[in-house]
Amino acid sequence: MGLFQKLWLWMNSMDTLLFLKINTVYTNSFLDWAFPIWREATTWVPFYLFLLLFVSFNYKWRAFPWIIFFVLTIVLSDQISSGILKDWIGRPRPCNDLFLQFHMRLLLNRCPVSGSFTSSHATNHFAAAMYLWLTLKPVVKKWGYLFFVWAVTISYGQVYVGVHYPLDILGGCILGCGIGWATASFFNRRMGLPDFELA
Repeated sequence: MGLFQKLWLWMNSMDTLLFLKINTVYTNSFLDWAFPIWREATTWVPFYLFLLLFVSFNYKWRAFPWIIFFVLTIVLSDQISSGILKDWIGRPRPCNDLFLQFHMRLLLNRCPVSGSFTSSHATNHFAAAMYLWLTLKPVVKKWGYLFFVWAVTISYGQVYVGVHYPLDILGGCILGCGIGWATASFFNRRMGLPDFELA
């Protein structure tokens, strides 16, 4: 067995162990109720509407390219994660693992059939968080870290409910932050939003 294979077996075993700790040990009834709701895209529709109205009201016509790039960020992150990496890597989700599925908890009505790496929830939300932080930094200032807290909690919920391993989340975090940084940097360089101070 080569060094790479040994390293992967060790990483996979640690990843599985941490998954089981989060999914079956570090649990309580409130989180069992909250995380299936917290991770749902529809839960955050009011937040996205607020962002749309906030940017549109304060930046008028200059909000349009910002919105286009925000949508582009999400589309890119979702397509790279779901459309390319999941099928290419082909890692089964823990809830589809023939052994693990009998030793874990699945808090959703079904186990998705798509691959596990990378987590699209993590990729999309970290991409959004990075984009929002870099493009709205003059407005949000030090509170921009809350975008990443939001992404972390949703990503953690993916492990908690039983549909992703921690390494899937880490991969999605790195990928998403890279995509968000790229789109935000391009937007800030070519267009950007004018200075704006909250009253």
